[in-house]
Amino acid sequence: MRSTFSSKLALCVFLVIAIRGVCLLESVAQESPQPVVEVEEVVCTFVPPGNGAGPLWCYGAPLIVRLQDSVFVSAMETGEGVPKLCNTRWQLFERDQRGWQLAQKADAFREREPCPLVGFSNGRLFLSVNPSLSPPGTHYGPCDPHILEFSAERLKQFPGQLRPVWEGETRFTDHSYRGIASDAAQGEILLLNIHSQTGEQFWSFLDKNGKWSGQGKIRFPIRSCYPQVALSDRAAHVLAISDIVEPNEEWRAYKKEKTGRSWDYVFRRLFYTWSPNIAQTDFAEPLELENVDSTAGYIRNLDLWLGPRESAHVLYLKMPVQSALLRDKFFPEMKITTSLEYAILRKGNVVRRATLVKGGEGAANEIPGNARFHATKDGRLYVIYYCGGRDKNGKPVSENRILQALPNTGAKPVTIPLKYPFTTFFTATERGGSSPSNTVDLFGTGHQRNTLRYARIRL
Repeated sequence: MRSTFSSKLALCVFLVIAIRGVCLLESVAQESPQPVVEVEEVVCTFVPPGNGAGPLWCYGAPLIVRLQDSVFVSAMETGEGVPKLCNTRWQLFERDQRGWQLAQKADAFREREPCPLVGFSNGRLFLSVNPSLSPPGTHYGPCDPHILEFSAERLKQFPGQLRPVWEGETRFTDHSYRGIASDAAQGEILLLNIHSQTGEQFWSFLDKNGKWSGQGKIRFPIRSCYPQVALSDRAAHVLAISDIVEPNEEWRAYKKEKTGRSWDYVFRRLFYTWSPNIAQTDFAEPLELENVDSTAGYIRNLDLWLGPRESAHVLYLKMPVQSALLRDKFFPEMKITTSLEYAILRKGNVVRRATLVKGGEGAANEIPGNARFHATKDGRLYVIYYCGGRDKNGKPVSENRILQALPNTGAKPVTIPLKYPFTTFFTATERGGSSPSNTVDLFGTGHQRNTLRYARIRL
């Protein structure tokens, strides 16, 4: 009898300890981060080029890379008096003990778009450039997309050139909508560039032996742009947003009547595609992740991160209806909301969806905006986002926040105590060759006019 009682008592004690242990693990897993701002500073100022692009126009492709203790950014400079469209040039900056230093810049103003930047673990840096081949002032003229290679240790040395090999006949112009990804550990790159007439995304793969050993085309159902590209052990993933003229004739005519604007491109269908081994297998038929076309909505693809168990993590903004103009006329019962959406895919299939933050009519008055992923050394995945609007007391809100996505969601977002919050920004991402880190690097713009800023945050 005593033995039976002792056994039951021991079992109860074990269960209590086990339950408390599980609760402790869940508490740790959902514990909110404690961001500490270590650096806030200006990288450079800029003059808007007026050519339809801007210094963060390539929001799908990285502009900041951290390699160990050094941080590098690519920043656009507009040429004074240079006729558009190709009236800018790239600048490559490095942050050292003295702060930000300009290391190199192009000789001439021959670019329309900012030039994405990626790196390898061994200190090689790669700038994706797209200089015009036409006289200054040419619109939609042919361009020469290629890669410039730099050494992080000898950044002022003249860069080498890597010239991609493409499949079939190409037509690349100043509107490249190009994407790029680096597998920093393997030393491989995947580069995308859009065909200006067909809308196909041409891709070219640079392997670790320095050969462009794979080429092909991604055919989205409709023209899709601003791609986020990720590459890991030759598994390749692409996220892109539809970018076409308003397809609804009645809506287009009504908008033009009320606004007087002829420019009317819409972004309503989100696509994803992947290849398990880009050296051997072409991309799969694109999957449509989200569609708000029927209600005149808006989607902005924000980020793509490759996680454990062959998972692809996707982040995007969604508005079921974009503006009061169309809502009041065509969808009077709908509410205008903005939500920050998160999805996980495995082998081309969606395995999870979640709305992380939502604001607008009928919801909170705090509205989510631009957002990025950030992964840490211990396997946590965070979402950093801008939040505007007003709080529950009616006070204006403008700040950056961070919340946990992995291993569990559920913890409340935490304000990052920045003096100058970022409204649009990049993180030093693994897609660009940066390593997971407890240090967050942000590069982008805020409320300071024509200013590119940097911040370093410790978690």
